[in-house]
Amino acid sequence: MTVAPSPAPAAPAVTAPAPKPGPGRGRWRSGLRRLRRNRLALVGAVLATLFVCVALLAPLLAPYDPARPDFGAALAEPSWSHWLGTDDLGRDQLSRVLVGVTASMQVGVLAVALAFVVAVPLGLVAGYYGRFADSAVSRLTDTLLAFPFLVLAVGLAAILGPSLENATIAIGISQIPAIIRITRAETLRLKHLDYVGAALANGGNDRVILFRHILPNATSALIVQATVGIPSAIIGEAVLSFLGLGVQPPSPSLGVMLSSAQPFIADAPWMAVFPGLVIVLATLAFNLLGDGVRDILDPRGGTR
Repeated sequence: MTVAPSPAPAAPAVTAPAPKPGPGRGRWRSGLRRLRRNRLALVGAVLATLFVCVALLAPLLAPYDPARPDFGAALAEPSWSHWLGTDDLGRDQLSRVLVGVTASMQVGVLAVALAFVVAVPLGLVAGYYGRFADSAVSRLTDTLLAFPFLVLAVGLAAILGPSLENATIAIGISQIPAIIRITRAETLRLKHLDYVGAALANGGNDRVILFRHILPNATSALIVQATVGIPSAIIGEAVLSFLGLGVQPPSPSLGVMLSSAQPFIADAPWMAVFPGLVIVLATLAFNLLGDGVRDILDPRGGTR
């Protein structure tokens, strides 16, 4: 009589380990956790988003035509009809502030973009090639840095002529030196790292090294600089418009509104208080946002 062999015990089920998030995703998750702990940065992000939305939707949000005078309502105090009051010509202050935010955001973004387009290639070339290229770019940078930011912007705007476009160009040129220095410093640091040497050993040319290996890894510092440059550009636009070198009346601008409020500061303080408060909030929002972005992209430079 033969005994049937007992069946072999079933092998325990093997469950595949859950895939780990890639280094990029893990880095962003870690950065977002740090951002959530930075409440001031969250406030800055909310305010900056609000200002961008207002800039995009200002024509729809403005309850009145910001350029239409109403002499019967001149210097009216804040009320349900005019939440922020009116100016000396009876124009609604709320409508003018909303449209003025559009000019500020336009200059802030476009001036920084112009500065990046010019400064980043110069900084890459100076840091990567060194020698004559570095010397020439450094002398240009030192020459521009010899003038304070606002003095240079005012001088350039006076030369180019008063307009919003020329104010944007003047502010953009004024921001070029700082971006060149940051790009050059990052290029000097990155070009000596192992992965750049490996790319060179594999036959990578200068263009590939600069734009595929160095520039992407310098993006963190450049993004942080952009969040710092936008509030500087907003203040620059307000100063130029206040001096008559930016937006020209009757077009609304926060700087133009402050300039118009000077003769009426005692009788109608709301003409100066509300535009000034908006400038303070806008610059504070982007500075706080910059702190949060630095916390995400560069943990060594962040708080907590």
